[in-house]
Amino acid sequence: MTEFLLGLRLLAGSGRGNRVRFLLMAVGGSVGVCCLALVLTLPAILDAHNGRAAARQPVTAAKGPADGTLVLPRSDAYGSHSFTRVFVARGPGQDTPAPPGLRELPRPGEVFVSPRVRELLREAPAVKGLLPGDEKGTIGPGGLAHPDELYAYIGTTRDRLDGEGRHLKGFGYRYAPNPVVDPSTLTDVRFALATLVLLPLGIFLSVCARLSAASRTRRLASLRLLGLSKKGTQRVNAAETTAAALTGAALGLGEYTLLNQVMSRTGLPSLRWYPEDGALSATTVAVCLIGCPALAWLVGRRSARDATADPLAVRRTAVARPPTKWFGLLLLAGLGIVCGYCLTGLLGRPASSVGVNALLVVAGVLLTGVGLVLTLPYLSYALARALAGSTRSLTLNLAMRRNEAEPGSTLRVVTGLVLLVYAASLAQGVLIQLDQVSRPSGPVQDYSLALHELTERQRQELGGLDGVRTRAVMMNSWVDLRAESPDAAFASSATALVATCDELERMVRTAEGCVDGRVMRLDDPNSSLGSRIATGTVFRFRHTGGKDGKLDIAYPAERVVYSGYGTSSVGNALLLVPPSALPGGVSPRDAQYVLTSGSAPDQVRAVLDGIGAVAPIAEVELVGLNIQGLEQISVVETLLALGMAMGLLIGVAAFLVSATDRAVERRSQITAVTLIGARARTLRTVQCLQVVLPLGLGLVLAVITGKLAESSYLITGGSAVSWDVEGLPPLLLAAAGVVLVAAAGSLPLVGRRIDPELIRRD
Repeated sequence: MTEFLLGLRLLAGSGRGNRVRFLLMAVGGSVGVCCLALVLTLPAILDAHNGRAAARQPVTAAKGPADGTLVLPRSDAYGSHSFTRVFVARGPGQDTPAPPGLRELPRPGEVFVSPRVRELLREAPAVKGLLPGDEKGTIGPGGLAHPDELYAYIGTTRDRLDGEGRHLKGFGYRYAPNPVVDPSTLTDVRFALATLVLLPLGIFLSVCARLSAASRTRRLASLRLLGLSKKGTQRVNAAETTAAALTGAALGLGEYTLLNQVMSRTGLPSLRWYPEDGALSATTVAVCLIGCPALAWLVGRRSARDATADPLAVRRTAVARPPTKWFGLLLLAGLGIVCGYCLTGLLGRPASSVGVNALLVVAGVLLTGVGLVLTLPYLSYALARALAGSTRSLTLNLAMRRNEAEPGSTLRVVTGLVLLVYAASLAQGVLIQLDQVSRPSGPVQDYSLALHELTERQRQELGGLDGVRTRAVMMNSWVDLRAESPDAAFASSATALVATCDELERMVRTAEGCVDGRVMRLDDPNSSLGSRIATGTVFRFRHTGGKDGKLDIAYPAERVVYSGYGTSSVGNALLLVPPSALPGGVSPRDAQYVLTSGSAPDQVRAVLDGIGAVAPIAEVELVGLNIQGLEQISVVETLLALGMAMGLLIGVAAFLVSATDRAVERRSQITAVTLIGARARTLRTVQCLQVVLPLGLGLVLAVITGKLAESSYLITGGSAVSWDVEGLPPLLLAAAGVVLVAAAGSLPLVGRRIDPELIRRD
């Protein structure tokens, strides 16, 4: 305890420079702890979403009392969001519990809506058609997954739900029917966040705990020479670093509390939560207030090892021992694992992420990242020694001799930037795999709307939406349900695509033999649809607005050979009917209005939002994709973007804190070299080389190891893309930008003012 108090007294009375360093340690640590708290709280936010969604889920049964309460949930797409409506028919005298967020079940003609639906009713009055009844109140936060959810309870009568409604027993499931993020996808997101945030964060907190290492080591050596024991000297240093870490942890938790209040009210793209969801849990507070000071304590004790082992050599600035090269075993172990999985991909027998492989891939990625950081001091030392021994340039020799004497001083500046490039490569792999899993199998996305729900003006506006490639009508032939064999009647039915040849070509991969103005059969060589229908078979299509209300079309011999997409609406059509074949002023019955756009998630969301603005009450069917899946893609993209932003923040913060500390620590050395005649231009070049060369070496290794780790992740994940060649140029540009930033950040170390007092004090 005496040594701990001595460390605190030295902290308070050792001058302004020491207090500035303490402030840097605390502020830098607070940024790291704030990011750590956010990462630890994200799973709790998602769990809170899923918990409320599960608690309101109706528990139903196929059979129940004759006068029981009936319920019918409906979930449709409104723009790029899911709009859930729960129709409830209360049974007379039934005491059915109300769902969370409501005091009682709605009565016939009553509607309870979420706050976002209430705003939507004011913005788009046509939405009222989806909510038959009078608005009686809003749903409380306990009944909504997030503040922006589109949700409504609609009271109705039993006769309207007969045949479709199910008997309501209560509310509450153990799991959410549609989780915010699928569990398998959440595993990938956690891996990405651990790599993007937690790995750089551990290095950053260690860097903050070792600021002004050289001056602190000399001071500790003085205490050791005055008679303080080895363990006591270590405790003195650890007390200072622990106090800074504890102060930073407290500041970081306060910063996160304010950040949670702001972000929960403004929200992130596709991710909103209540402030209570993001509140700090006891586990998070314990990890931040105990784990971070414990890490600082260990780093502080280890950094005092040289001062306690040979204090006289420290005070006389003896030549330091070279960095250990045994940490390279971690790098070799990690590379061995990731290269082994890359080899399985080269041999055409990719390993799967099942069983022990899942753990080995994660271990290989983490070992590679940690080994890269821990091996950089020795590699930088070896590079500096080799260049200093072979160059004839005074500038390069001076720079490399300094790096050879103190390899750790420069590496504290560049480590965060090296990890940033390594993590960026892994983030590319996660995005590629999620993109392969989440998007449709083809490059187009079809949207199907009931034709009778749209006016002619709405059809024109929908066809002109940004991102829509083309539009068409899919009409079904009439089926006589009174026939003796209904199955035979359905088997002889047909679906016709009403479109021009140009519109057809925009909906499929290829189309050959199409002639405008003619009715033709659609022939896909990879499909057996229509193979048993004889030429000349007549299909009757009904329409409204004409004289007889029917249109007979014979199955023609002329054909269009096309290659379609797996999720396209065209695959269900047998006939291609030109728009000119329909009588003027008629509208087909039993028909769908089909729009086609690109399949990129952001483009799909934009088209859906456009449909919601033009036809708010029309039901939209996403061919081959569900709206819940689209919402999950948005949330995952938001989480990964948040992780990348935090990783960038941590990397930049590590650079700024280390560069500032290095500028303060190197003032006496810069002054000494300046007084013996070195020009400012030469010193600036020396400072740039001291940072750029080790950084360049680290970035080359980061790009190589990062791409190997990314490839092993993609290969074991079964992605269609195993070798991300397209992602290499952006990564190299990012590395070049990092070098330029580091070079610019090293220039302020050399100023115009010379203060000889710095040498006298030393």
